[in-house]
Parts: sequence; structure tokens; C-alpha cells
Amino acid sequence: MKQITLLLFIFFVFNAAAADSLKIAVISDPHFLAEEIAKPGAALNAYEKSTGRDISDLHAVLDNIFDQIVEEDVDILLIPGDLTNHGSKQSHKAFAKKLQILKDKGIQTYVIPGNHDVNVPNSKSFVGELPNIIESVSPDEFASIYDAFGYGNAISRDDNSLSYLVAINDSTWLLNFDTNKYTEYTNNSISSGRILPQTMSWAIDVLKRAKQMNVRVIGMMHHGIVEHIQYQSSFFSDYLLDDWQQNAEVLANEGLKVVFTGHFHSTDAVELITVNGNRITDVETGSLSQYPFPYRIINLKDNELSINTRFVKSIPENPDLWDEYSKKQENYVRNSTSGKFKNMGIPIPQEIMNALTEVIVQVNLMHMTGDEQVTPEMANALSLMTTLLDIPESETTDFELDFPPGDKKLTILLK
Repeated sequence: MKQITLLLFIFFVFNAAAADSLKIAVISDPHFLAEEIAKPGAALNAYEKSTGRDISDLHAVLDNIFDQIVEEDVDILLIPGDLTNHGSKQSHKAFAKKLQILKDKGIQTYVIPGNHDVNVPNSKSFVGELPNIIESVSPDEFASIYDAFGYGNAISRDDNSLSYLVAINDSTWLLNFDTNKYTEYTNNSISSGRILPQTMSWAIDVLKRAKQMNVRVIGMMHHGIVEHIQYQSSFFSDYLLDDWQQNAEVLANEGLKVVFTGHFHSTDAVELITVNGNRITDVETGSLSQYPFPYRIINLKDNELSINTRFVKSIPENPDLWDEYSKKQENYVRNSTSGKFKNMGIPIPQEIMNALTEVIVQVNLMHMTGDEQVTPEMANALSLMTTLLDIPESETTDFELDFPPGDKKLTILLK
């Protein structure tokens, strides 16, 4: 803590004139794949077909958003993980070069790793006929590559993870959590996440010091810290922290009001209120590797975060980007859902299976864009489902499509 105090004193002296306002952008899960390891050929074609990702489209979307961020005169860019596709060293280095271009234009980026970024055992290149296993990065290499994007100007580092703290102006700290399990990887990366007990102790010390110094704190991590949909902890637990509710309550009670997350590839925001009446909001930003290609523009003034969400709907290289990738996602969910129903081995009449599948497809598409509303198509599917399964209508109306607050446009009070 003495290190934090000394570095903060120096920071405040040289930034005393900093305005109490910031313009922040957030992107997440770009899953960047460097051009040098993704060249036209059979291997890349097979990868793009299996994932629905056209690498040239994704590069153009990323460049488009970076151009928009520059035009918006953003101060800070936050990226909560999955910077690269399976953590290849070449992709990390190429991505860092793109971030350096932003930094040269006055935009400071802060990153944190996702589950696809560090120690990935099956990192691959797609050159020639077949993919090849290539080198990933160690935790130390990750911090070195992104030295200019958080780690080099950290005022405190957790000894047990890649978590770190930065002061982004004289009244605002950014608390970055490394929630990944890359020390346990064997053949594949692990989707689920956690906050180590030692890391939580470090974070609590940071939050207590912030409270003493009357400094507001913004959090960032890859995994969700609050459930974003009903039963997420039962059906999609890998996208939440282990012991998510306990972790959320501890951090909320220590004064953390907002955490920017990714991982679930959806555009959503949800809040948790503790027994003590403290509130924490998990603001999740969807992936730039698929529909709906979202990014956030946030104005921080005094103690109020005003969040607006934008989507890349077209690029010069692909004017039909939005519709094309929406259909890809719809087909993927429909096929995946139908396959899971069949694998269950339960004799479900085709009519019921189709109704259930359409409900799931519509919910998924709406959740990815945020602010879910019951559309006419959704109402018809629900009505058919309740009729076929003889479910009382009251039970389906109790189902919540979206938890408060709003997803695409919202305001969060930090104090």
C-alpha cells in the first residue's frame, strides 16, 4: 500500500488540472486473428465455415470502430478480455500494434485477459491445407506485450494474477480483475472463471483505500459477476464467476458500483442489490467477432456514468454485414438447439420442438442486442408452446426476458 500512496501522490501532482470528466469506449471479445497466421486456403476456409466468421469482415469491423472512437474524441478504451483468437503470440503482438496507433492519437487503452488469451494449449494458425499448433503467451508475456496498455502504468499489481489497478485521472481508479483459470489448462482453455481469495483480499484493500481518499472506482473483468438471464447460473454457469453472488455482494459492500464485462457475447446490463442496500451493476458488452458488433460510448461526469451503445451495421467491404451475420447467428442457434433436443432422447412431437426452438432463437437474438421485448413472433411461439404443453399462461408471463436496468442506454451513479 505504501507503493500505491507514493505513486498516487506523484500522479496527482502532475495531473492536478485534470477535468472531472472522461469519455470512455468499451469493446469486448474481438477474438483478433493476425493476418500473418490467417491466409486464404483450405485451413482458413474450414475455420471460417465452422465459426461463421469471415476474418476480413472482422478486421474491417475493428478498424471501423477504432475510427469511430477517434472521431468521438474518446479518452479511454476498455477491453475486458478475449483480445485474440486462442491466444497466439502473433495475434497479441499485432493487436497491440493497433492499440498503439490509438495511443499515438491520444487514446489510452486498458486491457485484461480473457479465457482465450493466456497459456492456450491449442492456439492455431490457419495457413495452407491444415491448421497448425503455434505458440501462445505466458502470463508474464501477456503483461509485457500490453505494458503500454495498463500493466506498465499500474499503481498496484496483484501478486497472484494479472489483476492490476490504474489511476486514470485524479479522482478515478480502474480496478482490473484477472478472472481466468489458465494455470489449469491442459488440452483446451477453460471457459469458467473465478476470483482467487488472494486477489479478492488485494481488491478489498484497494477499495478501502479508495474510500479513504474519496476516489471513485470502476471495475473490469472478463466473466460476468451477476446473472444476466434467468437460470444463467444453472444453464450457462461457465459465463459467470464461480461463487458469483458472494463475490458481487462483497465488492458491492466495499463500494464498487460498476464492472464492465464480456465473455457471454451479449449486450446487457444487470444490477445486484445486497442485503445492506449496496448496488453493483454488471455492464456486459457483446463480441466484435459476431452479430451484433456492439461497442459502448460512455460519458463520466462528476459521479454519473451515462452509457450509450452503438452497433456496426455495415462496412464498405460488406454493406449487408448486419443482416448477413444476424442470419448466421439465427441458423447457428436453431441448428444447435434442434441438435440438443434430439440428443436428449425425449420423444418430443416435432410441432412442440419447433415451437420451443423458435422461442430460444428469438430470445438469443434479442439478448445479444439488448433491451429484450416480446415481439409478435415471440408471443406466437410462446402461445403455441403453452397450448401444446398445457402450461398455464400465467407461468409463461412470469418469465423475465430482461432484468433491469436498461441494456443499451443507461445511467449509473458511482457515489
